[in-house]
Amino acid sequence: MDIDNRRRRAKFRAWHRGMKEMDLLLGKYADAHVAAMSAEELDAFEVLLEILDRDLFKWFTGEGPVPADQDTPLFRAICRFHEIDLP
Repeated sequence: MDIDNRRRRAKFRAWHRGMKEMDLLLGKYADAHVAAMSAEELDAFEVLLEILDRDLFKWFTGEGPVPADQDTPLFRAICRFHEIDLP
């Protein structure tokens, strides 16, 4: 699949999560950043899109610790974009 199709698919998936709060967090970020993502950055975003909403929501809200392997530059960029404070 070419990168433009991957970008379109990632934006769609970011906005159609199933949990409205996650739609807003990931969808707004995707609208602002996916078009400029490199293939490697898009890879990381696609991995994030595979994580369950309930887990991501806990991490974004601080209700649960972010696992070390998920505390990535992309995760932190999404937090900064939404002005979410992380420890």
